Amino acid sequence: MEKEFNYTGTCIPEMHYMVDTTAKLEPTIKLIAKGKYLTINYPRQFGKTTTLLLLEKKLPSLGYLVISLDFQGVGDAIFQQEDTFVTAFAELMADALETDHEELSLFLSQESKDIHTLKDLSKLITRFTKKTDKKILLLIDEVDASSNNDLFIRFLGMLREKYLRRNAGKDFTFQSVILAGVYDVKSLKMKILEGRETKYNSPWNIAMDYPTDLSFTSEDIESMLTAYCRDKTITMDIPAIASRLHHFTSGHPFLVSRLCSIIDVDLMKKTETSWPLSYVDEAVSWILRENNTNFESLIKNLENNKDLYTLVEEILLNDTRMEYSEHNYLIKQGIIHGIFKKARYLVINNLIYAELIYNYMSLNLKIKSLLDKNLENYNFGNQFILPDSTLNFEKILLRFQAFMKEQYSEKDKAFVERNWRLLYLAFIKPIINGHGFDFKETHISEEKRLDVVITFYNNKYISELKIWGGPEKHQRGIEQLADYLKRQDADAGYLVIFDFKKTMDYKQEKITVDGRDIFMVWV
Repeated sequence: MEKEFNYTGTCIPEMHYMVDTTAKLEPTIKLIAKGKYLTINYPRQFGKTTTLLLLEKKLPSLGYLVISLDFQGVGDAIFQQEDTFVTAFAELMADALETDHEELSLFLSQESKDIHTLKDLSKLITRFTKKTDKKILLLIDEVDASSNNDLFIRFLGMLREKYLRRNAGKDFTFQSVILAGVYDVKSLKMKILEGRETKYNSPWNIAMDYPTDLSFTSEDIESMLTAYCRDKTITMDIPAIASRLHHFTSGHPFLVSRLCSIIDVDLMKKTETSWPLSYVDEAVSWILRENNTNFESLIKNLENNKDLYTLVEEILLNDTRMEYSEHNYLIKQGIIHGIFKKARYLVINNLIYAELIYNYMSLNLKIKSLLDKNLENYNFGNQFILPDSTLNFEKILLRFQAFMKEQYSEKDKAFVERNWRLLYLAFIKPIINGHGFDFKETHISEEKRLDVVITFYNNKYISELKIWGGPEKHQRGIEQLADYLKRQDADAGYLVIFDFKKTMDYKQEKITVDGRDIFMVWV
């Protein structure tokens, strides 16, 4: 069977191109050998199920009996009554063992008929554990799919009690249990107790966090691309392409695999035998135009939590600096849903998510009411595109300046001061739509800067937005832009200065700094 890049469902080593996870599994295997209980809590499509599958395949060769369950499809009915749940759980274990361990499966199936309480289930687990000389690993995927009730919490409490009694030499139970889901158990309990007194005494405080980061490093991505090149006899600059993929995705497994799939299936021509580096940027443009379940989930989680939406808006659009804290519930929600990544200060998980959220929020901020001011008369794209498919970027900025000058008056000042970035991005977006993208890099400083790197076909245009803060700060801004151009190996850059105090007229200026041209407009 011909392999492919997989971005939906579980990755199967025999069917899909995957990163080499050997080193990633070793810390987990060592903890299992010590009898530790673990949780894997990551956002949707981050490789949790694939990780469990790899453990399921690896551990039997090390002498473990692996029981792998999935709560995704069991429904809510089994969680309504204690007798229903304990019987169903025993039957799920029996089903998981039926193919390779028929005798143990039959034992569980028969015993499940005579249990009615969690205490009965506890005793069955003890008898079952003593029946085999193998150490038993219990894997439960999607633990938060159908677990918004007290019965599930009591079940975890039962497993916790057996774990503690086992360590004291008073019981027999699973060698290790790994629970995988979006929410950790403490978050589940907060959800269950919503509307009542919130308690943090988790019944699963015996468990350790999963010891390995599931996101991909550049080296991880290289291992996947190497296997692809070997199978397809394709050539590419593997380190450079892996680094570029990581730059845009921060190693998010779904995004990496989806971008690779776009290049392989949609961009590569049948006669081509190599991946050019530019295909990564084209794939980024492609993915930002599509509607996939990962993006839908991201937006849904923002829309379902208005406080989280506001926090993201402040960080992304208004340069608000917010220190990361595990103890803040709202920040924790952003981490759980993959919007933020863990760092000293809150930042959006990756550049693709930042671009997606920017675009979404630009619509939600009622920007349409401003665009009704004849924006289409200023920015229809063809007037800025030259015959060689490059952009006349100076003309774009002059038209943006004209738009701001002619359409906004003093009464719009408050709106413009809050949404100055979005106004610029909303003006640019229709021009590059379908042929490029714009990535933003905010700078936390008194200058309120924002770098916008725009790609159009295979060309790059670097513009910087900043608020006028006087001649000295303006000069520093020019020097900073020149330095940024040097680091990006760009010959030209563009500076858009928003002067809310209107200390000068709408004007433009072109200068050369260290051999690099900088075109500036004031709005």
